[in-house]
Amino acid sequence: MRVKFPKNKQREFLEKVLENLGCPNLRELINRGIDESYSSLKNYFSERRLLSLSFFENLCALSGLKKEDFVFEILGDNWGQIKGGKKKRKL
Repeated sequence: MRVKFPKNKQREFLEKVLENLGCPNLRELINRGIDESYSSLKNYFSERRLLSLSFFENLCALSGLKKEDFVFEILGDNWGQIKGGKKKRKL
């Protein structure tokens, strides 16, 4: 499941997490025990990718933030997947 924030709110969320944990940058999050690659964190920060629900909950728990303070939408497990099969061709 994925968490979708309104535009530019995912970055604000991550900035608040960094502020509450006392981290000056994203690399410091990795040193604090976050099990995500630096490139994934950059993609989350620039809003190219959506946060997974479990990662979002872990960040909230670590930083002491409440989920209720943020506006977000939870997307289903199959969100973003490509539909399989080929369309029928008309001859």
